[in-house]
Amino acid sequence: MKEPNLAVIEKMIYVIRGYRVMLDSDLAELYEVETGQLNRQVRRNASRFPDDFMFELNAEEFEVLKCQIGIAKSGSGGRQTPPLVFTENGVAMLSSVLRSEIAVQVNISIMRIFTKLRSFLLLEKNLTDRMNLLERNTNKMFKIVFERLDEHEEVLPANRKRIGIKINDD
Repeated sequence: MKEPNLAVIEKMIYVIRGYRVMLDSDLAELYEVETGQLNRQVRRNASRFPDDFMFELNAEEFEVLKCQIGIAKSGSGGRQTPPLVFTENGVAMLSSVLRSEIAVQVNISIMRIFTKLRSFLLLEKNLTDRMNLLERNTNKMFKIVFERLDEHEEVLPANRKRIGIKINDD
């Protein structure tokens, strides 16, 4: 069995309600099962899927998703019911209810993607924190420079042309 393409899996991850999630239909495609079969297994094992592992989209979220990814409208052969979406923990739990070799391999690939996304987010936060620190330090340095210049202003000739940004009051 060939390991799923990580780039393909990465494109199947959405942010909904502040969670990174995957759609039931995308997971079913990866696991090579019908979406209905996946959902039946999940519903049979509902106690394994609390709200922070899996939830069903509300009507508004479903409409937004249809627009974003091009799900066909109801009545034209498209999906009729809002999808179930699975968080990282929910995807991990799926391996306990779908017991095929494909499910194991797909779960490994998906967990790698979620780990990669977490490390990117951590790196981004680290860079943001460093930029904020640099900005604060730079602002402090400029403040000191301008204060020093203000201190020396009295000793300069009164008819001297001032430097800086001219602000028109009109």
